[in-house]
Formats: sequence, structure tokens, C-alpha cells
Amino acid sequence: MALIKKLFSKEKNRFYELLLRQTAKTLEGLGALAGYLDECGLNCVRLVKKFETEADDLRVRLIEELDKTFVTPINREDIFDLSRAIDDVMDYANSTVLEMEAFEVKSDEHIKLMVNILIDAGKEINEAISLLDQDPKKAQRHANRAKACENQMEDAYRQALARLFKGNDPILIFKKREIYRHLSNAGDRGDEAADIISHIIMKHS
Repeated sequence: MALIKKLFSKEKNRFYELLLRQTAKTLEGLGALAGYLDECGLNCVRLVKKFETEADDLRVRLIEELDKTFVTPINREDIFDLSRAIDDVMDYANSTVLEMEAFEVKSDEHIKLMVNILIDAGKEINEAISLLDQDPKKAQRHANRAKACENQMEDAYRQALARLFKGNDPILIFKKREIYRHLSNAGDRGDEAADIISHIIMKHS
């Protein structure tokens, strides 16, 4: 019991802080992606890239902290893997914008739905991490909600493909399928992040 209290003490640990800042930056990036879908402006493209770069910088700092810290509040591999999963979400968001620009793909209801699901999942992961060292039970509830978002993403992805393959423009089908796939992959990484959070809680409760 003393070990659990030590691991989940009320004093914020720098690793929790860095993970929290990384998820917050990812949420900003997803918000910029949503703005791009509404405005399709180069400013939003630059914003998404900006947040992706800043999130990368936070991950680099976290890895540097891991390298020079002998004792971590939770398993260092779990910290590394959680950060990587969050980073992948932002990377896929950036790829979505870049390829929509490169392929000249316009937004549609399916893309907007999937981005909104990603934002919901990102909020739940952010909340889970913010509570991880203070209230693991509440953190678990948020992790569960993040996993539920992945089920929604799978449904949205299948519906998008079903509608897409009813079209008769093979080039457009190829382009949009790539965009849908990026968003689905981002959803998978969000689900992975939720699984890692649950794993951390299970090991230390």
C-alpha cells in the first residue's frame, strides 16, 4: 500500500507533466486539423505542423529525462511507449493535412466525424494522464472512454469506406482511402495509449 501511495503521490512528477503537456499539444494539433477541415487554409496547415513539431520536442525532452533518471515513478518502458503512442496520433494528424493538400482532397462528413472522434479520445487520454498519479480509478474510467472512441472510429471508418467504394472515380477512391486510413491509424494509436494507461494502473494497484 505504501508503494502505491508513493507511485501515485499528489506531488506532480516531471514525467507526468511532460506526458500531460504532450497530450495537450496533441489536442491543440487535432483542433487545428478540425479548423483546417472547415477553412482549408494554409494557416491551419502551418498550425498543425507547428503543434506536431512542438509535440516532437516534448517527446525528445521526455526521452532525455528517461535517459538521465535512474528511478522513475512508473516503468520507464511504459512511459516511453505511452509517449510514442501519443506522438503517433499527432504524426497521423499531420500526415492527414499534408496529403489532403498534396492530393487536393476536400473534406467530407466522414473525415469530420473521424477527426471529432479523435478529439474526444484525446480529451479522455489527457484526463486519464492528469489523474494517473492522484486518482487511478478515475484515470481508468477515462481510459475506458478513450477505448470506446476507438469502437466509434472503426464504425466511422467502415461507413466511410462503404460510401467511398460506391463511387466510380478510382483516383478519388485511392486518395480518400489514404486519408481515411491515416485517421483510422490515429484512432488505433489512441486506443494503444489507453491500453498502456490501463496497464500502468493494473501494475501499480
